[in-house]
This record gives sequence, C-alpha cells and structure tokens, in this order.
Amino acid sequence: MKRSLLPAVLLLPLALLASACSSPSSADSGAGSNSDGKGSVVLNVGDQKGGSEAVLRAAGELDDLPYRIQWSTFTSGPPLLEAVNAKAVDIGSVGNTPPVFAAGADSKITVVAATHSDSAGEAILVPTDSPIRTPQDLKGRTVAVAQGSSAHFQLVASLKQAGLSLDDIEVTLLQPADALAAFTSGKVDAWAVWDPYTSQVLANGKARILTDGRGVVNGLGFSVASPAALADKEKAAAIGDFIDRLRRAQDWVHDHPDVWAKVWAKETGLPYEVALAAVKRSSGTRIAVAIDKEAIASEQAIADTFAELKLIPRKFDFADYVDTRFNKNLPPSTTAPRGYGKGSTS
Repeated sequence: MKRSLLPAVLLLPLALLASACSSPSSADSGAGSNSDGKGSVVLNVGDQKGGSEAVLRAAGELDDLPYRIQWSTFTSGPPLLEAVNAKAVDIGSVGNTPPVFAAGADSKITVVAATHSDSAGEAILVPTDSPIRTPQDLKGRTVAVAQGSSAHFQLVASLKQAGLSLDDIEVTLLQPADALAAFTSGKVDAWAVWDPYTSQVLANGKARILTDGRGVVNGLGFSVASPAALADKEKAAAIGDFIDRLRRAQDWVHDHPDVWAKVWAKETGLPYEVALAAVKRSSGTRIAVAIDKEAIASEQAIADTFAELKLIPRKFDFADYVDTRFNKNLPPSTTAPRGYGKGSTS
C-alpha cells in the first residue's frame, strides 16, 4: 500500500471545523450539579465539537446532574481513545473503528454502549467534475482518510467490494480539517469521510458521493469508557446515568431535527441547511441498541480485517473489550435505524 502525507494545508476558518477542534480543553458543566458537595463525583467526558455536550444541553439533559462533568474536546475518535487509555477521560463517544485500533494497540478501553444509525453519511466523495465514476476508478488515485476512523474501514470495505485493496490506491492519512482543505484544493482525488463533512461538501455543489456506507459498514457507534472509571463504584454509576441521558437526548434529536440543527449549526459554524441535511442523513437516525453477539461479531470482522492488513499490530478478541452491564432492555444491534420518510435527505 502506498502512503503519503501531505504537508499541512491551509487551516480553515472555525466555521468549517465541524468535528475538528484544537488540542483538548475542558470546562465544567455547572447546571444543577452538586459541585460544592463534599466528595462529589467528577466525570471526565471526551467529546467532539458539536457532540455530546451540545446535544445533552439542547435536550435539557444536563439539568439536575448528581455529579459534575468536565469536558475535553478532540478532533476525532482515535485521539479521544488515547485519552481514555491514559485515564485522562472516563468516557467518550466514537464510531465503529476507533475502538478496534485502540484495542489492537492493547489500550485500556471498554465499550459500554452502542447506537445504530444510517450509514449514508459515511461516504467516499469525489469532485463533481471528476472522471472517477465507479469505485473501480479509484485504482491509482489518491484518497484522503483519517487513520483509525470509521471512514478508514468504510474505505477498505468499499474497495474490497469493488475488487480492489489499499495497495491499489495511494492513501493520504489526514485528520478532517486538513483532509477537507486537501480535497477542496484538488490535492487528493477522493475523500473518505463522515457527516457533517459529507453534507457540508455536498452543499457547495462541488462534490458528489461516489459510494456510501449502506450495505458496506455496520452503522454502529459506541460509548467507550476507562476500565479504571468502571472499577470505581461511584464513577460507574455516573457513567450509567450519563449513558441514559445520551440515549434520551438522541430520542430528542430524532423528534426535533430542526431545533437540533439550529443548535448544531451555532455550535459548529455550519450553515443551518448543512446541519439539517446531516441530521436527516445520519445523526438524527441513531437508535440506542444493545451490545450483543451480532455487534461484537461485526466489530470482530473489522478487527480481523485491519489485523490482516497489518494496520493494527495484533489479532485480538473484541469481546474482551466489552462490558454489557448497561445494555438494559435495548433492542438488538441489527435494529433498523430511524429515518424521516420520503423527501428527507436520508
């Protein structure tokens, strides 16, 4: 497999960095917490811009917290899980592939909750006027992707479906902000990415979807916790409560796509129309599901794929990195995601 790293390209305005921000920073969520109480629990939560904190606040789920939350913001899932491994973060939400890379490196992480969403937002994008018309046309082309991200597996799986492999393309490993700049400036031929970037690039009319993740990837997302936090009785209780709040907030997002899109747009600087498109294409379709045998088997397949490609250093059992105590009575992981009916983006 050919690999090349582009030099750092133009930094984009903050408005364009939908899921990408600078190095980790943190701030307490003070609403309704017992922050002045003796021995109060502080839950360290990893987040991405416009992510869990924004949606929980919009849904009213940060009111009356029985613990404090300290937020740290990351550019994507892999660095967030590095912080979980280092015990700097107790829990955070990521896509389906970052836990595989982290577990492959024998990081100290535990998957504790799952969601299933429409995979239409997972896409390989090409410029509108590109001669690339089918995935087979990617042979010999340069494709940008964030290493260890959900888009990384989507790229691998899409190539396999087209009879190609990573050896047939030139992979450029870039985090989203740099990949967006490289794509829009023509430094790469294609970009494997996720929403809201997919919706953002499509909105300007200068790109089209070559192929998306439907029928290719499992559409799962995960909450991943630190084993040390789970071993602490009080923190484990806070993690369980936090997961419940996230699940209720996701229900709220699905029922209030317009309201959430306005909040998300304000948080990220995305145009409202782009945020709404991303909600209807992907984020609003999420449904909380159990971490069951099917979910574990699906993730195991991802792990085995990357191990065979030698992109992770070893083979392992994904089940060893799962804690099902928070499953409750959730539906199976194969439960269809929600949608918005005919005429919606999804």
